[in-house]
Amino acid sequence: MDNSSPNNNPNMPKMPKFNMNWLYVLVIIALGVVFFAGGNSFLSSSAGVDRDYTTFKQYIAKGYGTKVVINKSDNTLRMYVSPDHIRDIFKQGTQQVGKSPYVNVEIGSVDKVETFLDQAVTQKKIASYSYENKSGNGFMDILISIAPWVFFFGIWYFLIRRMGGGAGGGGGVFSVGKSKAKLYEKANEMGITFKDVAGQTGAKQEVQEIVEFLKNPKKYTDLGGKIPKGALLIGPPGTGKTLLAKAVAGEAGVPFFSMSGSDFVEMFVGVGASRVRDVFRQAKEKSPCIIFIDEIDAVGRARSKNPAMGGNDERENTLNALLTEMDGFGTNSGVIVLAATNRVDMLDKALLRAGRFDRQIHVDLPDLPERKDIFLVHMRNLKLDKNLDIDLLARQTPGFSGADIANVCNEAALIAARHNSKEVAKQDFLDAVDRIIGGLEKKTKVMTTAEKRTIALHEAGHATISWFCEHANPLVKVTIVPRGQALGAAWYLPEERPITTKEQMLDEMCSLLGGRAAEELFTGHISTGAMNDLERATKSAYGMIAYAGMSDRLPNICYYNNDEYNFQKPYSDTTAKMIDEEVLKMINGQYDRAKQILTEHKEGHNRLAQLLMEREVIMAEDVEEIFGKRPWVSRTEELLDQEVKSQPKLEDMPEAVKQAQAEHEAQQRALNNNATKAEDDIESNNTAE
Repeated sequence: MDNSSPNNNPNMPKMPKFNMNWLYVLVIIALGVVFFAGGNSFLSSSAGVDRDYTTFKQYIAKGYGTKVVINKSDNTLRMYVSPDHIRDIFKQGTQQVGKSPYVNVEIGSVDKVETFLDQAVTQKKIASYSYENKSGNGFMDILISIAPWVFFFGIWYFLIRRMGGGAGGGGGVFSVGKSKAKLYEKANEMGITFKDVAGQTGAKQEVQEIVEFLKNPKKYTDLGGKIPKGALLIGPPGTGKTLLAKAVAGEAGVPFFSMSGSDFVEMFVGVGASRVRDVFRQAKEKSPCIIFIDEIDAVGRARSKNPAMGGNDERENTLNALLTEMDGFGTNSGVIVLAATNRVDMLDKALLRAGRFDRQIHVDLPDLPERKDIFLVHMRNLKLDKNLDIDLLARQTPGFSGADIANVCNEAALIAARHNSKEVAKQDFLDAVDRIIGGLEKKTKVMTTAEKRTIALHEAGHATISWFCEHANPLVKVTIVPRGQALGAAWYLPEERPITTKEQMLDEMCSLLGGRAAEELFTGHISTGAMNDLERATKSAYGMIAYAGMSDRLPNICYYNNDEYNFQKPYSDTTAKMIDEEVLKMINGQYDRAKQILTEHKEGHNRLAQLLMEREVIMAEDVEEIFGKRPWVSRTEELLDQEVKSQPKLEDMPEAVKQAQAEHEAQQRALNNNATKAEDDIESNNTAE
């Protein structure tokens, strides 16, 4: 390495670093030059010269003037010069003196001037003359004289504000390092508590302890315990991490600093670290309080091992400042940091250790009961049909986050309004789910009979295979109406399994390949309509073999690599070839199995495809009518049956409960009888009339 470079010489003077402020100063100087140089400014666009009365008469005689304006109060006049004679008087062109230059002249008697000008007009030396009564001395002259300076300093102030305005405001250019966090002095004024967070029972239990820390810290410190420094909310997008943080602040009733991870990122060096220190300084002044950093992965990404490969010194400096503030030599008594991210695998390990983020709270996708609760929250403001089955909607939306369910409710209301309905019914919600999953129906797309038959055979193949595979997801409906990018679709009720066996994954793969197998068997050709099915099947096969160790030749081995900076595969080329062979073997095996099932149930499959061409949409009941009842019970139905069985029965209740129930039923019967009698009386009266 050559150390003789001038930059590495310690004896040489250090050159000043370029600062953006100098650029703004140069702009201001340039504006000042434009204002005041050469007498040509924004306020006076044309030049003027002073001449005596004799010279003025000579100019008029030569025809240099166009018109004359006489000021009686000042005994002066202005002669505006003809464009053809500007150079004769000013010795300059129009660009230098403006389009309307003039000659100032002091006069003695206005009457003599009028006589002279009348003769000039008669001789056509000038076009006309007029009068003005403006005083040359006074307040307006003062304003005109200081106006350029006011304008100059106004622009200066504007630029200074713009320099500092984007950095949080309030301190001009010196506020660039100030925190951009939004402060809620009383977080409970936001009106968000745990009642507004449906589901997430486990997460709410964990953050409830943080609320207790903030409300009654002495309860824990008296026993020698330390209040946790922070909690990290982890989960997929839309699961309610930010909402949960707001609910914590609302329950605790303490000041709440809210900011995003991107608020620390700035083009200026050192700004991010300065903002971190500033927000913690403000938080200490208002302790106990909560600092909430949303999307912390923007600033907390793992520091690069190789700075030459994408390392960012500014981001790393910001992260170092955050690490120091959370658990450094300083104390943050009463300050709890809440952060949210959906990329916890990318965070720095130093950020995740105990003493910084002591809690890692997983906010997962809601399960069946939680989805029901979320539906109830978002249905508060909707006018619903009385017969709406919320349990069915919760079953129809597996894998939906809280944000997705909110979108379903809103979309259902829009669909009901589009149909001029007074209430949001079951079909509106089902249409909303279909639209969100598959896209908008495209009934106007024109297809030939052969194309329509191919699509019907394809979708019927999916339905047939899923019906005769034990672990395949239960069928809901099949359609050949184009929707989104798909020409047809089959809707299933995915099983929410805590663990998935190899047999279950193979059945799902066989169901995916049923469409391509049906095309080949019953049309003699294959099409591009199975691209999405093949993609999903291939990903599933690679996951089973390379990650889950479900291969005969590569059992019990996982090749998953979590290091984003390692660009090499965690296995050799020989192993890669073996993985490819096993994937091909697995997919082809399930493809042959799909063709075998379709061959065995050929007649039923053809009937299903024909029915699909006639109706375009068929439900699970139609499939059951063709193939008979499915011999297996789905996992969801099994869980629902267990829930029903676990509920206490009336015969097992104490006698007091039985008596109360009997009285309630007797009252209901009496009310129903009275209502029926009243209706009969009304009908008899109408008949008599």
